[in-house]
Amino acid sequence: MKIKSTNEWDKLKTVVVGTANNANWPLNDPVFNQEAEKTTWHKTPVPSGPVPEWVVDETNEDLDILVKALIDLGVEVLRPNDIDFQATDGLYNYCPRDRLIIGDNLVIDPSMMYPCREVEIYAYGNIVNSGVSGADYKRMPRNAGMTLDAANVCRLNDTWLVLESPSGNKPAIEWLKRQVPGVNIETCNFYSGVHIDSTITPLREGFVMLNASRVNQANCPKVFDGWEKYWVQDCVAQDFYQYPYASKWVGMNCLSIDPNTVIIDSAQTAIIKDLEAVGFTVIPLTLRHSRTLGGSFHCVTLDLLRE
Repeated sequence: MKIKSTNEWDKLKTVVVGTANNANWPLNDPVFNQEAEKTTWHKTPVPSGPVPEWVVDETNEDLDILVKALIDLGVEVLRPNDIDFQATDGLYNYCPRDRLIIGDNLVIDPSMMYPCREVEIYAYGNIVNSGVSGADYKRMPRNAGMTLDAANVCRLNDTWLVLESPSGNKPAIEWLKRQVPGVNIETCNFYSGVHIDSTITPLREGFVMLNASRVNQANCPKVFDGWEKYWVQDCVAQDFYQYPYASKWVGMNCLSIDPNTVIIDSAQTAIIKDLEAVGFTVIPLTLRHSRTLGGSFHCVTLDLLRE
């Protein structure tokens, strides 16, 4: 298996697609438990324990449709190994994007915000083994004050944009800089949430979607100087079960297949129309529980090889 990916939009050849098997809301993770203190949603409590089986089943149905669409587009699809997250008090394999950073042929295993997610690394044994088709592997030190979720990183060839947030702190970002000395790391800090891919979505070299409720002309990252900017004013708020683990802006979370083709949530009809108007081929698909489980098409995938 070859690993090589330097940006978010080159032609996708190999990708990991997550699963909802054994999805679980942890009971004893001290950081996850702080969600109840930080949340702005107070109508229902933060969930705990096994995710209902019907949510798991519907999610897996939607992920299987995504897999078929990718295979029809000529993409090789890998799936994570199953883990009993109820037994380990872990979370899930739903969001591979959160767990590993792929930079060129480098695999980076970061120290995630939720300690319970450490176990997810065992779902990707065929990826993290050092020496797989020449890939290098670097593991961020644990218990060293570093916190970084892989989904805080947006790769733009020789520049990586990294969101400084509760899931990505300064010590971790400084460590990351040392691991990729040939890459310019530009940091940003837009909002009180965690990952970058519901705020900034580059679809090809020179074209980026920006969440207009968080990004403006004054705080827009310098790497996008000279790029065409599509300011997304709103997203269609999807339904969720009991608790919204993601905001409505997860509707911006989409997967580029190549510089002209993108998979996006079918409910986002205004965004789809606007992208088609500027020449994109849009493949509308559905993840019924993107807000329940906290991830849409970029989150539930991890590109390993882009051509």
